Amino acid sequence: MSHAIFDDLRSRMENFRRSEQKVARYVLRHPEEVIHMRIVDLASESSVSEPTVVRFCRAMGFAGFQDFKLQLAQRLATGTQFAQFSMNDSDSVAEFSHSLFDSTIGTLLSVRDRLDAEAVARAIHSLASASRVEFYGYGASGAVAHDAQHKFFRLQISTAAYTDPHMQNMSAVTLGPRDVVVAISQTGRTKALIASVRLARDAGATVIGLCPSGSPLADEVTLPLHIDVHEDTEIYTPMSSRIAHLVIVDTLAVGVAKARGPKLKEQLEAVKKSLATLRIDDHDFDTH
Repeated sequence: MSHAIFDDLRSRMENFRRSEQKVARYVLRHPEEVIHMRIVDLASESSVSEPTVVRFCRAMGFAGFQDFKLQLAQRLATGTQFAQFSMNDSDSVAEFSHSLFDSTIGTLLSVRDRLDAEAVARAIHSLASASRVEFYGYGASGAVAHDAQHKFFRLQISTAAYTDPHMQNMSAVTLGPRDVVVAISQTGRTKALIASVRLARDAGATVIGLCPSGSPLADEVTLPLHIDVHEDTEIYTPMSSRIAHLVIVDTLAVGVAKARGPKLKEQLEAVKKSLATLRIDDHDFDTH
């Protein structure tokens, strides 16, 4: 059981009660923390009762919480940690790919459940009424920034994405009270990004932050949207956190599209029509 504890967790997820699923997701996201927790700590972090934690452990085939922690600790000691999911060196492609998908799905559900809906609504309102929107990010977050710019460009919003500190700083000082910056960071600790955010705020712009709670960036922005994903970004390229950021960007884009009403729908149809000549029609594609 100990050797395959993470796989067991994922395979049994649908069979758990809803409250037990909360415990399972927390364990999958924070296994290193769980092995040092008391049962009351895990119950509190998972927002469930202590008896629920006991039921979860027994449903997994363990005698109780202490037995579960012991087996989990042994698994962590013998397995390979890659980003925020675990695997064995002997795992097949099918096994580690399933683990990666399951881990990402678990991360998205966790971020969704913790997302502050009121903060998202305020961010959508700011974006929908903005004269200009700029997206700032570096590395993997820079890729998210470019994806966001591509989406918001279609919404008839003047927008840009900058992944260079010089460009960010130069652009930030030209912004005004009706402009919005979306600062994206997996760690919330990038010095250059924080410097650009300060310049944008000093210029009067609203700054929305997609970053971990309690991070330096979260303290600097006007409106933080907390995305807490446990990943060692000092060693690995961000994986699930990048996907979570992309989904939050999609959420903001859909919200802005709804806020801008029927006229936007007509514009989007016109944009789609303009792309028709760039694609091969199905009936023109020769399958022989």
